[in-house]
Amino acid sequence: MMKIEINELPKIAIIGLGYVGLPLAVAFSKKYKVFGFDINHDRIAEIKEAVDHTNEISTAELKTVLTKDCTTLKGLFCTNEIQHIANCSIYIITVPTPVDRNNRPDLTPLLKASKLVGEVLKKGDIVIYESTVYPGVTEDECVPILEIESGLRFNIDFFAGYSPERINPGDREHTVVHIKKVTSGSTPKAATIIDELYHSVIVAGTFKASSIRVAEAAKVIENSQRDINIAFVNELAKIFNLLGINTSDVLEAAGTKWNFMKFQPGLVGGHCIGVDPYYLAQKAQEVGYHPEIILAGRRLNDGMGAYVADELVRLMLMKGIIILNSKVLILGFTFKENCPDVRNTKVIDIVRRLESFKINVCIHDPWADPEKVKKEYGVVCQNGEAKERKYDAILLAVAHQAFQDFDLASLRMPHTIVYDIKSVLPNEAVSARL
Repeated sequence: MMKIEINELPKIAIIGLGYVGLPLAVAFSKKYKVFGFDINHDRIAEIKEAVDHTNEISTAELKTVLTKDCTTLKGLFCTNEIQHIANCSIYIITVPTPVDRNNRPDLTPLLKASKLVGEVLKKGDIVIYESTVYPGVTEDECVPILEIESGLRFNIDFFAGYSPERINPGDREHTVVHIKKVTSGSTPKAATIIDELYHSVIVAGTFKASSIRVAEAAKVIENSQRDINIAFVNELAKIFNLLGINTSDVLEAAGTKWNFMKFQPGLVGGHCIGVDPYYLAQKAQEVGYHPEIILAGRRLNDGMGAYVADELVRLMLMKGIIILNSKVLILGFTFKENCPDVRNTKVIDIVRRLESFKINVCIHDPWADPEKVKKEYGVVCQNGEAKERKYDAILLAVAHQAFQDFDLASLRMPHTIVYDIKSVLPNEAVSARL
């Protein structure tokens, strides 16, 4: 018999306190006792000081839920010590699921988190996964680890669920509690308990999927769909560029039809849209199907950085600018606007391509942490220093709000090319758009 009932106010452990885990932990901690666990000691220390470098949770909000006492009935207690989560009855795993250099799914963080939870798992406990995976990972890859580490039997001694994260970094409107939550469980009762648990804190409500595999598949196609649609408009941008037609004007005109889906061309990076399709493709290939559209979209989007760089060089040559040792300013480096996340940013592809032409590239991004950029990509985000020079070309790569009022005139020379790939700068300030 399962012992957990929501009215018992269960203790919840959130494993992984990044862009997904911390907002979820804060949401649950307003009603339940939550133990936020992360193996990164610096991250735990930061949160204990009510600081979130991801900017998803404000200092003021963190201060309202943080507690130094692990015995209170509700609130958020953060730790990197496994013994503190041993008395929890619900474990929610929110660790990253990246791809490797060959775009193959890397389940290492997920499997390590499963091993960790398995060490403290008890009879009646529920383990819920939120990390993006291909269908079957929860039950085929993670549950066996839980069984081995705990010595318990799945769906007899402990239970599992899957509730895919839908965090949109930098979005202050669609926060975790304002996005409808898909839930699922390994048994009908487990599914009900998990659904009720999330429903108790998610304002937007929940949707109980028919199985864990259905919930896993639903998540992985959400971002695959967006990836394919963006690939389509990226291809249109290439075509219209050859035809001498402004892509933004075309999309604006087509958008007047009620059922036209509005997507914009651009770079597709980050830890979701640029990654999730590879998870679905991997599983498809395992069962003998080669996905055509999914991988075609990925190839096209993965090539946009090089395409943008080549277009900028072409524009510079047409203006008579000498490419060798020319100076190019790139505005923006994070994977999306108004967000400090630089994971899997495709701006680096532009930088690498321009540097291959022996161009001096300067990066300015007020949202990016220069230390993280240097550590992860080996390039320098010069930020303040970038405003002290003039450039042969300026490329707006990320549509940060701060760039809309940026003083481009002080950075330009008479021949300077301004290439806006996000279509946010005033027409009079732009030489070309994507």
